[in-house]
Amino acid sequence: MSIERTTELHRKTKETDITLYLNLDGRGSITGDYPIGFMTHMLTTFARHGLFDLDINARGDLEVDQHHLVEDTGIVLGQCFCRALGDKRGIRRVGSCLYPMDETLARAAVDISGRAFLVFNGDLSGVPLLAEAAISPLAGNSPEGHFTGAFQTDTVEDFWHGFTGACGCALHLDILRGRSDHHKIEALFKAAARALRQACEIDPRGAGAIPSTKGILGESSVPGVVA
Repeated sequence: MSIERTTELHRKTKETDITLYLNLDGRGSITGDYPIGFMTHMLTTFARHGLFDLDINARGDLEVDQHHLVEDTGIVLGQCFCRALGDKRGIRRVGSCLYPMDETLARAAVDISGRAFLVFNGDLSGVPLLAEAAISPLAGNSPEGHFTGAFQTDTVEDFWHGFTGACGCALHLDILRGRSDHHKIEALFKAAARALRQACEIDPRGAGAIPSTKGILGESSVPGVVA
């Protein structure tokens, strides 16, 4: 009998308010209300390539900047992965992907080890993506409170720092070549999604065992959950 690997978390601080539902064994759909257009594009890409179902509703202090909301989104997504995986029994644990996107080549490798570590070589220019000045497609019918300016590309590393710390995984993200910051960021999200999809899959040869000689895969970052 298959086990449903889903979870929903709500995280509210003085800076952000995020509710996220995750189904690890979904079909790649995303719904909800997210106020940053470019990050909606990345989350949609992440869901589709990982075949994860996401429902996300988020608000943040965008009058300050995008850092708090983007980083906290990574934290909540990582917490959801950690909770949905439980004790990680039977998973493949490790995954990798080499993803070409036009002139860009991205590489992602992940170990869901319970130990958080991020290596991020995004080769980004630091120049905001001015072309992304659009309302998020998850913003509903009203643009009120939704960010319509340039995307701050430096927050991408913050997102993945938040994710790895909360998920408890070692994640290496590298751009091997590329020109467009848009392509670099998108290729990294696609590569990470496919690497995580592989790592989270149930290994039919694993006989339901925890994939570690220690018999345990680290401590969970989610209170009340033992990994």
